[in-house]
Amino acid sequence: MTIAISARNLRKTYPGNPPVEALAGVDIEIGDNEFFTLLGPSGCGKTTMLRLIAGFEHPTGGTLEMFGQDLLELPPYKRPINTVFQSYALFPHLTVAQNIAFGLEMLGKPKSEITRTVGDMLELVQMSPMADRQTSQISGGQQQRVALARALAPKPKVLLLDEPLSALDFKLRKEMQLELKRLQTETGITFIFVTHDQEEALTMSDRIAVMGAGSIRQIGSPRDIYDRPAERFVADFIGDTNFLPAQIKSVQGDMAEVLLASGTTTTARLPTGVTREGAVTLAVRPEQASLVPPEEGLLTGVIGNIVYFGTDTHIHMTLEDGTPCVLRRQNTADSALEFVQGDRAGVQFAAHVAQVLKD
Repeated sequence: MTIAISARNLRKTYPGNPPVEALAGVDIEIGDNEFFTLLGPSGCGKTTMLRLIAGFEHPTGGTLEMFGQDLLELPPYKRPINTVFQSYALFPHLTVAQNIAFGLEMLGKPKSEITRTVGDMLELVQMSPMADRQTSQISGGQQQRVALARALAPKPKVLLLDEPLSALDFKLRKEMQLELKRLQTETGITFIFVTHDQEEALTMSDRIAVMGAGSIRQIGSPRDIYDRPAERFVADFIGDTNFLPAQIKSVQGDMAEVLLASGTTTTARLPTGVTREGAVTLAVRPEQASLVPPEEGLLTGVIGNIVYFGTDTHIHMTLEDGTPCVLRRQNTADSALEFVQGDRAGVQFAAHVAQVLKD
């Protein structure tokens, strides 16, 4: 894989009393033609990382390269990088086409090339019929398409996207998630996307870096991050997770035999580097567990709230050891729930479903 962006021990500390460490020695490699997402809660360092790549901030230490070239030697305007912000910053007195052309004009491109590129960009973002409208006369979703077209027009090697979907309503945001992935695939440009929205990250990304407290906690494909979280922070941040106390009895390869609080045993996956025995926490996703009669369950407990969500139903339980547990059951025509609030029930999940978490 050709590496587009590479960071080694990248650090950023803001002065203060005490100083604020926004990035704490980040190592990362982002591939060419990759949709890469920096995901994490507010204050985790993801936007700082983006601003360092763009050149809007200078690191306290470490290295940052783009296709093998030292980025830190280049001012922002000389980096083949464009950014789309939360605020699209379009010129309301200019037309859609004029907004897209603006950056090319500032670069001194020939008029014929500008006309051709603007036409190509309008077609790419499916905005050709809107070319002569002012941006104040189009919807928020259309404005976002114009901002993307303007950023893509100079053909940057890397496009940075700082939570560009946050201002859109739910339905439009879902549509634009697919649109962004289409644009990345068609252009072949490396997209680095910043978000705190787990669904956005899972929907669009080739790989995700989950960030917390200025460091990268785990990097992997959406499926790896969701199905095989390495630590509790990642498992807790990505989707809903049940955390179950257990004891590792034995280890064989990347699997462990574990003893649950109920006294029953099952098998669980081990993250890389974990080989010890003893007390651990297991992660089990709500959709991976099912309700069964008490005598058939690996765990037992009492049903609390039953919440209908249309596509599925969430069953909230308290297990016998006091641990909270949530199960998610898909709603179908014949999926009537045979349990009611207050019933004692069992919780069952398949072997190899549970994931042991690092401390």
